Amino acid sequence: MTQENGSPGGTGLPASIEAAWGLRARPVKGPKPGLSLGRIVDAAVAVAAAEGLGGVSMGRVAKDLGVSTMSLYRYVAAKDELYVLMQEAALGPPPPLPALEEKAGWRKALSQWARAQSRVFHANLWMLRIPIAGPPASPNSVAWWEQGLQALAGAGLDAGEEISVILLVSGFVRNEALLMGDLAAAVESRGVSAEEVMDGYARTLGRLVDPVRHPALSRLMATEGVWAPDEPDHELTFGLERVLDGVGVLIGSRARERGTEASGTGPDGV
Repeated sequence: MTQENGSPGGTGLPASIEAAWGLRARPVKGPKPGLSLGRIVDAAVAVAAAEGLGGVSMGRVAKDLGVSTMSLYRYVAAKDELYVLMQEAALGPPPPLPALEEKAGWRKALSQWARAQSRVFHANLWMLRIPIAGPPASPNSVAWWEQGLQALAGAGLDAGEEISVILLVSGFVRNEALLMGDLAAAVESRGVSAEEVMDGYARTLGRLVDPVRHPALSRLMATEGVWAPDEPDHELTFGLERVLDGVGVLIGSRARERGTEASGTGPDGV
């Protein structure tokens, strides 16, 4: 029960992904009345949201829809394809970037782009467990890439550098969301507040850290408030700003090589 790959236009994509692009209106083989690719994806997303990506299987989705597992394969040839479609649904189209309309410069635009991604990831942490098998190929994922590249337009980087910057920024955002999500899940599983967990951790370190063997940790332990930053998204803000600092150095360097000024909001395009 596999689908034919590729459309007459020769995209080389699975039929289910072509359907997401609007290149296929219906599955190759006769569908079960009342069943649709959209319903399958919605049901899979609901399972992932409730139980994590590990709870998603073709059999489980079919059961929730009240259909046979084999009927799903008329629409989706494999679970990996279903993952792509789930991610596509959860991503949605990227929201407008005010910085682009305001022509506020690459840094503000890229920061807004990264924070929009972060909000999507934190709302759909299961998405971060989907293996990355290749570059974006679904409509919304391509739209996010396009918007990120638009944020860098005029910054003076070559095409390869633009791609590398997008990978760097999005990779940081993914990692921050994954780390914070895992920590939050660990806190929730213990049934206590984040503050109580960090207080307990600090007390444990206080018993284990030796000022002679761990002088840097000892100084950190003596710093008041280090475990509880005032800003809720401190790690995202701190890390993103440092990443963008580095991008600014690159953009400034390229501008000096051309003998021009970087198109940013400050020194070195920052």
